[in-house]
This record gives sequence, structure tokens and C-alpha cells, in this order.
Amino acid sequence: MTTDTGESAGGGSVESAAEIVLTVDELAARAGVTVRTVRFYGTRGLLPPPVIGPRRVGHYGRDHLARLALIEELQRQGMTLAAIERYLGQLPPDLTPRDLALQRAVVASWAPDTVETVTREELDRRAGRALAAADLERLLAMGVAERDGDGLRVDTGLLRLGVELLDVPLSEESILAARSVLVEHARAAAYALSRLFREAVAERDAQDARSLSARMQPLVVQALLTTFQRSLTEEMRGWAAES
Repeated sequence: MTTDTGESAGGGSVESAAEIVLTVDELAARAGVTVRTVRFYGTRGLLPPPVIGPRRVGHYGRDHLARLALIEELQRQGMTLAAIERYLGQLPPDLTPRDLALQRAVVASWAPDTVETVTREELDRRAGRALAAADLERLLAMGVAERDGDGLRVDTGLLRLGVELLDVPLSEESILAARSVLVEHARAAAYALSRLFREAVAERDAQDARSLSARMQPLVVQALLTTFQRSLTEEMRGWAAES
């Protein structure tokens, strides 16, 4: 969570490439929810408490914003508050804002169609920031968006993750190479799991098979994502120890 770095002279948010400090009103405005909703989530333990700064003002950071976005996405997918509490309770406690954005992107992908055609101005609004021409080109290269006449076809499930990647200090070539690796292995895992589930439900009727598939998809996706995050953390720690 962000540390208490103070507020601007006008009392607004303090922001840099690495961190943001928001009041509860600013957090609610950015997340598109009410202050009452933010506080309600806090009382239920869905949001970590803010850092208390001068004059007893609570300060919120990127992790709060990312967690709010994930909660709202889970609600859009039809999950009850109790189910959301269980979902969040199963996540590793040390997830970064980017990890949470990845979780949200995966949850959004459960929807049958997350591609929309938007204007350039609407893309900036959805991204939560003004995108430079170079930023747009990177999003296009990553497959998050594609040109569609005067508009842009945007995969809204991947947009937040794509915007987060704009701040990662990696070249476009490295990001695209990483995407290729992920796609290749994700397809292999999906194929293997699909075969396993087909064999498991071979004796069931078609309706039971469809019902089981729909219920298993979010569970399998979360299991894969959590396993991947833990494995990647271990690999990165090993790489850092060797360097």
C-alpha cells in the first residue's frame, strides 16, 4: 500500500509514476463508486484500511483502486457479496496492484464478449488517463485495441492490464515475446484440461456437462492464475539471488 507522502497544496491527490495518494472522495471518484460503498467494503474487510495522515485524513493508494476495480468486476459477473469475500479471501495476501489488475482481466474474460468499439476520447476515459500516441500504438501492438474506422475496437477485459503494462520498463518487443509465451502455454494447459474434463463428464448428459463446465471455468482460471503468480515469484526471487 502507498505510504503517507502528504497532499498537494490544494488538498488534492499526490501522484507519480510509482504511487498515488488519494482521499476517500478521490478514490471513490476514480473507481466510479460512492464514498459510502468504499467505506462499506472497508468494514467488510474487502479493502485494507487507509494510511492515516495529518489531520486524521485517510490516504488510499493504487492497491485500493485495483482492489475496488476487481470487486466491481466480480459484481458485474453476478457474484454475491459473500462469494466475493470468499474469492478475495483465497487470494495471496501480498498481491500488488498489477497482480490485482491481472486478476480483474481474467475475471472480465469470463464474460462472453468484452470487445467494444469506442472513440479515442472514450478510450482515455476507460483507461483512467490521457494516452499519448505512443501509448496507443503499444496497446494496438499488444492486441488490447485495434482500429475500426474512426473508432477503436477495445478488449475491455484487457484494457486495464494493458494500461498497467505501459508503465513497465520493458521494451515493446519483450512484452510481445512474453505475450507469445503466455498464449502458447495457456493454450496447451487449456487443451489438456479440456480433455481431462471431457473424459470426466463423458457419462453425463449434455445439460449436466454444460453446467459443470460453467461452474468449473472460474475456479480453474483462478487456480491457474494463483499457481502461476506463486511460481513466477519463486523464479524471480531465484533470479534476483543469482544476480
